Amino acid sequence: MSAVHPALDRRRFLKLSGAATAATALGLAPVGRLLAQAGLPRGRVEGYGPLAPVADLATGLPLLMLPAGFSYRSFGWTGTPMSDGLVTPSHHDGMGVVHAEGDRLVLVRNHECEGTQANFAPGPLSYDDSADGGTTTLVFDAARGALVEARASLSGTIRNCAGGITPWGSWLSCEEAVLAVGENQLFGRALHTREPHGYVFEVPLDGPARARPLLAMGQRLHEAAVVHAASGDVFLTEDNDPVAGFYRFVPATRGRFERGGRLWMLKALGAPDLRRGRRVGERFAVEWVPVDAPEQGIGPAGEPDGNVLQGLAGGGSAFVRLEGCYAAGDTVWFTSTSGGDAGAGQVWAYDAANNSLRLAYESPAQETLYYPDNVVLSPHGGLLLCQDSYRREPQSLFGLTADGGLFEFARNATRLDGLHGFVGDFSNSEWAGACFSPDGRWLFVNLYTPGFTVAITGPWRKGLV
Repeated sequence: MSAVHPALDRRRFLKLSGAATAATALGLAPVGRLLAQAGLPRGRVEGYGPLAPVADLATGLPLLMLPAGFSYRSFGWTGTPMSDGLVTPSHHDGMGVVHAEGDRLVLVRNHECEGTQANFAPGPLSYDDSADGGTTTLVFDAARGALVEARASLSGTIRNCAGGITPWGSWLSCEEAVLAVGENQLFGRALHTREPHGYVFEVPLDGPARARPLLAMGQRLHEAAVVHAASGDVFLTEDNDPVAGFYRFVPATRGRFERGGRLWMLKALGAPDLRRGRRVGERFAVEWVPVDAPEQGIGPAGEPDGNVLQGLAGGGSAFVRLEGCYAAGDTVWFTSTSGGDAGAGQVWAYDAANNSLRLAYESPAQETLYYPDNVVLSPHGGLLLCQDSYRREPQSLFGLTADGGLFEFARNATRLDGLHGFVGDFSNSEWAGACFSPDGRWLFVNLYTPGFTVAITGPWRKGLV
């Protein structure tokens, strides 16, 4: 069967999360207030309970802290050999389950490499042999709880950040770098690229990717791209600061993105700026303004803002640092990593059926939630948020319940002393690529550095994640 998830307990989540109260707007449902008095940070609820170190079933090391009863296995570490004889690339980022058939699950994983290493799979898989990012495809046996195959599926791209699955079993992998052909600077490093960058690529279930960019989806600092199954349209986020847009790509032919289409940017009526000064539960009617030259990713000042400036000129609304995105039925969830009055993060919900936008959650303080990134709706109800903050502290996975309760589900505790050649404290490395098996038994998620994937299972409960 395909990777279209079964009914995800969405009705309860959507109904409850739409009924925002003043307490929820502050991040404090009644239970949250009581628990905060018991020592939890403001706006937090108990969730699955306290976390404790848990040994990895593969290495024996306590890489993660989890609630009681949960276990995990790591695999796909940076530098380890894959089934095709190539070496696993680094910087594990966005990921999705693109296909499920019995116990055989197929995942595609992004590698957000930044041009500092050699191309890991040159040749037909490669878009630009001077670039070192791309994707790997993994096959996981859900009955055994083990990885059974790994191979390269796209290379020669730069900073493959997030993406999204399609209803037909492929993966949209997005570049978070806008570069012209020739000499470039990326984070202070000189790069010479043979092809332009800043695009979306489609990676099929079987065989290699076409290694050709989907130009009509635009050239910009892409983050995620998800397909709304009912319409076939693609919704895309942009990780740009100080201003970013939320985009909609309408393909000329459903499911055939290479044939082109039209790119649009969201306009919230009466709200040209959504970065600050909004209240949880606030709704906006939406219009879509055209981005007439999506191929112009570099703006007049040489910055990677060519698309968003076009959208703003047409009346589009300004966000900041839009990152994770996930489509569930007619709802498209997306995060603004540094949005909100505290600059600590927002979760937005676009309703494709009613063409409206709602602020579903806003963190009231860094101590509550700081910088949510990738997002996924759990089959058990509730959203799961991957943290990627600048605070020099262990990073966490957070659950967000339908009534606005936030809880810590997992904490990075990775400290290594030579395993696979890695030494040091990696606990402040970001989480990325969270996705569930269709039956909800397994949660897959990446630790960006040193780069490995974990499959987590345990006593899942409805209403949480």
